[in-house]
Formats: sequence, C-alpha cells, structure tokens
Amino acid sequence: MKGGRRNPHKRSGVWWPPGATVSKIPEDLRYTKDHEWAKIEGNRARMGITDHAQSELTDVVYVEFPALGKAVARGEVLGTVESVKAVSEIFSPVSGKVVEVNKVLDDSPEQVNKDPYGAGWMVLLEMSDASEAANLLDAAGYKKLVGE
Repeated sequence: MKGGRRNPHKRSGVWWPPGATVSKIPEDLRYTKDHEWAKIEGNRARMGITDHAQSELTDVVYVEFPALGKAVARGEVLGTVESVKAVSEIFSPVSGKVVEVNKVLDDSPEQVNKDPYGAGWMVLLEMSDASEAANLLDAAGYKKLVGE
C-alpha cells in the first residue's frame, strides 16, 4: 500500500495504512471475546481490558468497580469503563469473588490507556472454579479474534 509503513509484527511485505496501530497481546495472559484479559495467579485472576479495547475506547476518564466481596459468574458485568468516546461494560472472565480493585484508577484512570496490562489492571478475583480459565482464549486465539 502506498504511504503505509512496514509492520514489524507481521511477515515481510505486509504494510499498515498510515495511522494504523497494532495491539500488544502478551503471551502469558488469557483473553475473552469481549476484550478482557486475565492473568492467572494461583487460585486468583487479575483482570483488566486489553490494549485493543483501550485503544478503541480512546481516553479513559472513569472506571466503576464492583464491591469488594461481590460474587460474580463468568461473563457477568463487573463494572464499567467510561471514556471520552463511550461507556463500556467490563465482564468477568471467570467466576469468583472480588478480593481487590485497583484504587489507583480512581485518581488516574488514564493508566488503563498507558499500561492496560500493568498499572491499568482493574479487579483481582478469587476464582471459584479455576478450570474456567481453560475456556479463555490464549494469545494466538485473541490475535485471530482482533485480526492481527
């Protein structure tokens, strides 16, 4: 494509159109089709929204969290993310109990945009059924989902 730039993440000869970006998709995480990620830590799952999701939302201005101790089922709404563009629901990647929320996001919601897999994490769940994590997408599956 004329005017494009070489994509270092794809095979030689593939070009991006001007302004296109490639999402970061860490190999050690699991993903939902709704663009949440989960890092399995023993019987707990730390979760947030993916780089792809935050880039679609643009500037995140507010994150609404569930109450500590709340029991959630896989796929249930955990809270919302509000951006200058839209308000989106956050869905639980696994069933469990909310044991921690990232209070840093109360004062610095932009961390979701800056570091969605690090400082921008949202909720820590104690899983009620750790086998549910096997139903989540791996990095390769998520890459196919978002077309990368």
